[in-house]
Amino acid sequence: MNTLLLSLLAFVALAAAEELTVPHNETNGGCSTCGGSAYVDIASACSRYSGWSQSCCQCIAKHESSGNSHACNKNTNGSTDVGLWQVNSMNWASCNGGNPPCDVSSNLQCAIKVFQWGHNTWKLWSTCGGCGCCGSK
Repeated sequence: MNTLLLSLLAFVALAAAEELTVPHNETNGGCSTCGGSAYVDIASACSRYSGWSQSCCQCIAKHESSGNSHACNKNTNGSTDVGLWQVNSMNWASCNGGNPPCDVSSNLQCAIKVFQWGHNTWKLWSTCGGCGCCGSK
């Protein structure tokens, strides 16, 4: 009986440890494309473009990267999302010469293009629903 209890406790501890080490965007999601962390003021970054809702932009950036302009996430389909707005690697050729847009300025330019490709909405970001911004500017 004690062996069963110890085994169960060990399993729970292992599961908890694995859960704590699962990568998330704000902790660079298991990739080092942009290297490390560089937290920025989200409101200031969003205000660089007046063509979108500032509240939606801030919510999207908060949910995508927690303000880490070097956030990086490897996706299950093999693509990579980087930067404050987590621009996907499938878009880098069209917005940053094929290079990962790791700095705020290049990530912003890519985010603006993706926003425009979505008919000036946030619908191309998976976090738009949680922000209530899928059909919003």
